Amino acid sequence: MASRILRIHPKDNVLVALQDLSKGEAIEFEGITYVLEDDIPAKHKFFMQDMQQADEIYMYGVLVGKAQYAIPRGGLMNTDNTKHAADPYTFRPYNYHWEAPDVSRFEGRTFNGYLRNDGRVGTANYWLFIPTVFCENRNLDVIKEALYNELGYSVTGKYRSFTHELLAAYEEGQDIANLSPDALSVASHTKNRVFKNVDGIKFLNHQGGCGGIRQDAAVLGKLLAAYADHPNVAGVTVLSLGCQNLQLTDLMDDIKARNPQFDKPMFVFEQQQSKSEEQLIKEAIQKTFAGLVEINKLSRQPVPLSKLTLGVKCGGSDGFSGISANPAVGYTSDLLVALGGKVLLAEFPELCGAEQNLIDRTIEPDAAHKFMELMGAYSQAAENVGSGFHMNPSPGNIRDGLITDAIKSTGAAKKGGNSPVVDVLDYTEEATKAGLSLVCTPGNDVEATTGKTASGATLILFTTGLGTPTGNPICPVIKVATNNALAARMSDIIDINTGAIIDGEKTIAEMGEDILEYCIKAASGEVIPKAVQLNQDDFIPWKRGVSL
Repeated sequence: MASRILRIHPKDNVLVALQDLSKGEAIEFEGITYVLEDDIPAKHKFFMQDMQQADEIYMYGVLVGKAQYAIPRGGLMNTDNTKHAADPYTFRPYNYHWEAPDVSRFEGRTFNGYLRNDGRVGTANYWLFIPTVFCENRNLDVIKEALYNELGYSVTGKYRSFTHELLAAYEEGQDIANLSPDALSVASHTKNRVFKNVDGIKFLNHQGGCGGIRQDAAVLGKLLAAYADHPNVAGVTVLSLGCQNLQLTDLMDDIKARNPQFDKPMFVFEQQQSKSEEQLIKEAIQKTFAGLVEINKLSRQPVPLSKLTLGVKCGGSDGFSGISANPAVGYTSDLLVALGGKVLLAEFPELCGAEQNLIDRTIEPDAAHKFMELMGAYSQAAENVGSGFHMNPSPGNIRDGLITDAIKSTGAAKKGGNSPVVDVLDYTEEATKAGLSLVCTPGNDVEATTGKTASGATLILFTTGLGTPTGNPICPVIKVATNNALAARMSDIIDINTGAIIDGEKTIAEMGEDILEYCIKAASGEVIPKAVQLNQDDFIPWKRGVSL
């Protein structure tokens, strides 16, 4: 029989409900009986002792909050009686020891990737359209519609067919409002892909490049350059207006600064130098088509797992995130680090409360100080506008048991496993060292995945307890559910279910190995993650303002 409660760390003074518990129930744990003072929904916590005002509350073995008033043993933790608190952090000499997991199951294993001329390896083969300014978004939309429909990359064929059937029913005089969608027999209008070795044509529509401040354009230039240089990208088409803050010369300089050996096919068009919009679009389509013919000649080849760069992310988190999916992904992270690969842990607002552990794990003192400086500046910027990391949990997070930011953050940090931190990267900086790196991004799902991809992630493991359709244009995003109910309810977006950990059917280590097996298949193109199938191509540049 599956356990009904869990104590995550021996130091904790709260227990987690793994199932719904009722007020008045007597719950026994380690020889002590707790009579519940409230209903305790699954994923929420109740207190193991009588709490007084200002008493410290511990989860994951660290301070996560303080009691706001007296709370009886067996009482429900909620946003009224518990407020965020976290211990201060500092640099200190610390001899961190990490025992790597057993990787014998994966030694000598390979994945089939796209080997680029500079030695990096892509898990996909994309052509990328980049606008230097939002003024070109409409032209990108026109080109996208033309290319997607004709070359077989559209996922909207069934919806166009569905709309066509609705129109026919309307013209026949049927009552459309009360017509069941399932009553319509819709044929699939999916077109076979023309270029079998081109995994997609992607478009980085954005709202930047002009207006705002010049620093915004400078950061955007570095971000777009990172995407152009990404190992999952084989060729690039750039559209520019001409008068914007982010000039073409600036973007080209950023690309060369990032990779002096950049040699991918790139076609550049400036609208204010063209004869007409029609001429611009036709020429862009024609040149890109020729480029697609060339990159379609590339093929996958076996490469060691050390060539993988794995980004780890959580979004739509719940009270099980830090118990099932995040620790399982953390075990996957440790496996990949032990195999010589790279892992990227970001979302700095969601590392609040986990800072000391990460600092103690950081190999180089300069990197540890860089992390402290980035965290401190980010936190201060939030406080300067009347906010703070304590305001990070969303209403959905709170409803599902993540009462304080420290609870959310210490559970979120589990995605990074336990390996040493080899580097700390600011936004858009590239990961160059094997091992675990920390990347400064917001916690916001799309801003974080956007930034993590810029630092070189070639796959992203995205854990979720509530469900989210987030993806990325050029980095395949793999959705990992924390619980069985979500996996069943949103099976169209979930790739992996870690609910077996909650049920006691699998260990974290077993699930972590399963996740790495899936990653190998996804990196090889043998399975296509749901976010990729659905063209969930979310891209939001961070302007370095306050975003939690």
